[in-house]
Amino acid sequence: MTAPAPASDEAARLRRDALGWFVRRQDAAWALADERAFRAWLAASPRHGEAYARCATPWQTLDAMPDDLRARMRAQLARDKAALERAPRLSSPRSRRRFLQPAFAVAGAAAVLSGAGYVAWQQLLAQPQWRQAFATARGQQKDIPLPDGSRLRLDTATRVEVLLYRQRREVRLHEGQAVFSVQADAARPFEVLAGPLRVTVVGTRFSVRHTPGQPGHDGVTVAVEQGKVRVARADGPVGDGSPIVLLTPGQQVASDAQGSLGPVGAVPAAGIAPWREQRLSFVDMPLGQALEELARYGRTGLVVRDPQVAALRLTGTFDPLNRTTLRLALPRVLPVRLQQDGPDTQVLLAR
Repeated sequence: MTAPAPASDEAARLRRDALGWFVRRQDAAWALADERAFRAWLAASPRHGEAYARCATPWQTLDAMPDDLRARMRAQLARDKAALERAPRLSSPRSRRRFLQPAFAVAGAAAVLSGAGYVAWQQLLAQPQWRQAFATARGQQKDIPLPDGSRLRLDTATRVEVLLYRQRREVRLHEGQAVFSVQADAARPFEVLAGPLRVTVVGTRFSVRHTPGQPGHDGVTVAVEQGKVRVARADGPVGDGSPIVLLTPGQQVASDAQGSLGPVGAVPAAGIAPWREQRLSFVDMPLGQALEELARYGRTGLVVRDPQVAALRLTGTFDPLNRTTLRLALPRVLPVRLQQDGPDTQVLLAR
């Protein structure tokens, strides 16, 4: 059995393949069959589109460059291509393209990376074209349209920062949970940074929860409703050997506070984010933890001081903003009673 290639070799091969595809698409002999093969390569892995975008975007955005840098890059591109087209013993356009793929890719990359002007261009790329922070108060939810056509649905007590760059889109989920409906754009991958995790997509709908300090939810949970997402640690580049999980519709994964990923599981029957319909679903959850979750949406007025009561397991669906229904339901589904205790109501074991 052949041993798998090291991560560094795999990353280099991916960059080489992406650059090769980009160069071939500039050829006048590019045909419909070539385009179909390219689309199949893109569809084979989300990493292919990301790698292609990294090498293609600088050329696609030439018009935004300073005039002198744009002129130098176009001239270098023409010189490299003309020189390589004169390569001997390759009369077939298709054979010539195969020969040019690695060589011209390296030459083209060298042209892009050369010159003091490119340093300024790199600094320009590092600045977001659009940046905005959003937050919801306790008990509030918010629907946010983004300039790229994507939409965010923020749950209660959630803070995010959105940064749209020329080559990528990024959302930093500082706290809370959100549903992301991402507008597809292969040239600009969409990333969500939440605690120790990085979630990468092109176009899909998924949810991310990051509530550090919340009992039972101190890590990050990612659940997919549509499309595919890649989940990995945020502190390492792609291809460094860190675990990567690819989620498809109906799947979810959770990490601990340090970013160690657990097993992939099924999304609960209530969906990736029942809170969108003002519902919270608990399945065999300790009562104390369930009350902490409900308290994220507003004061419940319920307190539990007995560890035995806090450990009772609760299953059910509740409206987090309807305190009356919650108070009526608890004694019916658990062996507890409610007793007024000053401004609060204490949950006690039933006698």
